[in-house]
Amino acid sequence: MKMPVLDKNFYPMIKAIEDFDKAVKESGSSVKVTLVAERSGGYNYVYAYDAFEDGVNDALNFRMAERLIKTILWLVGGFKISVAGSKAIYEYLKEAYTLQGLRAFDVDFMSGVYERPFEVEWLEENEIPAMKGASMRVGGYLNGCRIGFDAGGSDRKVSAVIDGEVVYSEEVVWNPKVTEDPNYHYEEILTAMRTAASKMPTVDAIGVSSAGVYVDNKIMVASLFLKVDKTVHGEFVKNMYINVAKQMSEELGKEIPLEVANDGDVTALAGAIDLNDNGVLGIAMGTSEAVGYINTNGGINGWLSELAFAPVDFNEGAMVDEWSGDVGVGCKYFSQDAVIKLAEAGGHVFKEGLTPAQKLKEVQAMMEEGNPLAAQIYEDIGVYLAHTIPFYAKFYEIKHMLLLGRVMGGKGGDIILATCKKVLAEEYPAFANLDVSLPDEKSRRVGQSIAAASLPANKE
Repeated sequence: MKMPVLDKNFYPMIKAIEDFDKAVKESGSSVKVTLVAERSGGYNYVYAYDAFEDGVNDALNFRMAERLIKTILWLVGGFKISVAGSKAIYEYLKEAYTLQGLRAFDVDFMSGVYERPFEVEWLEENEIPAMKGASMRVGGYLNGCRIGFDAGGSDRKVSAVIDGEVVYSEEVVWNPKVTEDPNYHYEEILTAMRTAASKMPTVDAIGVSSAGVYVDNKIMVASLFLKVDKTVHGEFVKNMYINVAKQMSEELGKEIPLEVANDGDVTALAGAIDLNDNGVLGIAMGTSEAVGYINTNGGINGWLSELAFAPVDFNEGAMVDEWSGDVGVGCKYFSQDAVIKLAEAGGHVFKEGLTPAQKLKEVQAMMEEGNPLAAQIYEDIGVYLAHTIPFYAKFYEIKHMLLLGRVMGGKGGDIILATCKKVLAEEYPAFANLDVSLPDEKSRRVGQSIAAASLPANKE
């Protein structure tokens, strides 16, 4: 099996699951375990698998159950975990998913998103629910005069779009992640909206693409407000886009529809519009790993798709994510952190005081000069990706995969793409013909603007 050269202990989740399944079968002592994650609206995700009977190999049972439910939670979201089939696994997860337990970060995050306490409950076999999912139409509305706003961590982009054509677009540098006063964020966003509005005869709709988690256009979790004291400004932050749209409506004397979506989903939507097809999974490798998905019906599932926190490496000694405190999660394999980690594993020493973004630029410059270590770094990320796609495909129906973000820039991105396709064909023949591509910069930028602007339906 082709594995990363600079990360010799990488143990892909898909391989760990295959090994686990084989060991369970060989043990002759198996039990069916069902894990359920429940979220708002009565929607849930149900995952069943065979595990060792309680007492046979509890340590491996616990590890696999915890990695699987962790994956499901960060894909789908949820405020409740339910377990059937193994009382030992249930007790383990019940202890892990508390504010004092192993997954305290996850409990705190999910409680904040859904604004209710996190629960873990036992289910008898006759209580296991049927899977209940959602598919919501989002975007694709191109008629009229529309504003598309993209809230990036280092620059804010806004476009004026008339009947699907961008008539004005600008990028302005801003510093939301290091600013404590949320009035700064509000005024910057409002200024962008006013600028776009001034380029059109009217405004019929406002669409916003922004990193984070959004429920009913409310900001539940977003790194843009990292330094803002939520105990003081929580409600102001939560309703910021709603209030900006209200102010724009007042200034223009008409009610303007608003739709806010995660930037990953908007990226996938832009790809779906460009490809004229659905089943699109977009992965942006930048500061972190940002993911979005347009399902095969052309809608969104209402999932979090925060795969930055979903495990991709079963190795318990994998790199720790500083924020969540977990190991082996996506943000350390598909982001600038992955480039830095692999460079240092290869013996490269960065200058003191460089930011992660500057370290990435240094490796990219090495790549342009033909440095063999830089080439190996990008090849290893391509190997990571090839082994991760079949794991993601257990949950997403993928027809097209788009790779974006700063890490995919330049020659390094070409190596990641080529390596990924080669390893997929060799190791996972079922995925040999999967459409994995890297959109060009122009179509990505313009496409993202149009996709963001197309989010809201016009008010009747």
